[in-house]
Amino acid sequence: MLIVTTDTVPNHEIADVLGLVSANSVRSRNVGRDILAGIKSMMGGEIHAYTKLMTETREQVLEKLVASAESMGADAIVGMKMESSDVGQNMAEVYMYGTAVKLR
Repeated sequence: MLIVTTDTVPNHEIADVLGLVSANSVRSRNVGRDILAGIKSMMGGEIHAYTKLMTETREQVLEKLVASAESMGADAIVGMKMESSDVGQNMAEVYMYGTAVKLR
């Protein structure tokens, strides 16, 4: 599955636009991790536990996005975008979307 953030795929022609595909995941942080992160934030530097959590979440959402496009018979996803936001006090959401297409 080709996935691009552009509206076209280099060296390919879009034969058919199949429609919007999207996927998301909301993850909660744990209290112990929040306490350690708070201490780390006072000292500065990367908070590895949160980096790992968000990396795993992005990978999971991307897998869902690809599965959605494949179920439509797509060869590629164009115009892929990703957003993240806080949802509630201890939760974060990762949301991805794009256009599923068939290529020539």
